Amino acid sequence: MAIDRRNLLRGAGLLGLDAMFTAARTDAAAVGPNDVIKVTKMETFVLKNSWVFVKVSTDAGVTGWGEMLKDDAKACAAGAMEVANYLVGQDPCRVTHHWQAIHRGAFYRGGPVKTAIQSGIDQALWDIKGKVYGVPVYKLLGGPTRDRVRVYGTLSDKTGVNAIKVRLQGKKRYPFKYNEGQMFVEEVVERFKALREKVGKSVDIGVEFHGAVQPPTAIVLMKALEPYFPWFYEEVVQALNVDIMAELAKKTHIPLATGERIFTKWGFKEILEKRAAMILQPDICYAGGITELKIIAGMAEAYYTPMAPHNPQGPCSLAASLQLAASIPNFLIQERGDNEYLDLLKKPLPPVVNGYRPLLTDPGLGITIDEDKLRAQVGEPRPYLTQYDTDDGSVIDW
Repeated sequence: MAIDRRNLLRGAGLLGLDAMFTAARTDAAAVGPNDVIKVTKMETFVLKNSWVFVKVSTDAGVTGWGEMLKDDAKACAAGAMEVANYLVGQDPCRVTHHWQAIHRGAFYRGGPVKTAIQSGIDQALWDIKGKVYGVPVYKLLGGPTRDRVRVYGTLSDKTGVNAIKVRLQGKKRYPFKYNEGQMFVEEVVERFKALREKVGKSVDIGVEFHGAVQPPTAIVLMKALEPYFPWFYEEVVQALNVDIMAELAKKTHIPLATGERIFTKWGFKEILEKRAAMILQPDICYAGGITELKIIAGMAEAYYTPMAPHNPQGPCSLAASLQLAASIPNFLIQERGDNEYLDLLKKPLPPVVNGYRPLLTDPGLGITIDEDKLRAQVGEPRPYLTQYDTDDGSVIDW
């Protein structure tokens, strides 16, 4: 008769060396990779700042956490609960199988909301699997490819970063006209020049166009900023027309970066093939989770293209991105890697030193969510951030 090691250890209290080893490294009393465990419950949490969390529970006491796209927050949270009808009762460690089942189980595939749902659940399942095996996720993805992860964020002695990203701005942030005149362009360049002179040559500065600039203005700004050594230009235009972005990429020697509004391997295929960007920035809460970003990184490597994952969100987003960064060869830098999210974590992340954060060593995603603090932040998400041209009242990109 087959013996369930987990139940034997729990019921009889026979805590041998294997159980002691496992219990010390997971959030379950005694569970290992050979035990059969099942998903018992899925919960979603929409926070007041629009971050969307998903929690997956199992009959072994191991839980996994993930995050989803913060736009359409309620839709993402509700959509995840539809997936729960499939996932409850399943083995959570068949992560890639579940990715395929969620993606292909519905008639309509992809899209921002559907892929965001997949992304959050995928992170939670990897979190569970890492805890079951007692290792951080990157060790299940082939082991570390580096000893530390470069990050960018807010420049200060406290954060320890040596790379930043700035938004284009004249005397006023909005609007960006279809074809801005000389005065606006000179204002933007003067501000960037002053920043470069302030921080010096040792700080890398990415320039965020945010897809809010139209091609006639973008091409002028790209050329005008070149003398002050931008590290990259991000989202010079919206990624909806890849041909236009590829055309702009040929007009400058500064690398173009894009990806935060692109999802799945199929979305990045055209970007790579047309050389529309030389840096990819997929969002792990939106583009397909850890499973899919590992594949996108492999595709990018064939084009000598590095990854700089997008991250405007919370602790699961950052932790999952750091797990990816530790496991791929073509990693460049991690966005908002200096934010320690102390308000939602039971213990802080290891500090950034000389621009790099040490690899996370705890099992799973490498973090522990403080559920009480998270639940205290649950509330109505932010409304759409629609912006208008103050001159004529038309809707503009933000």
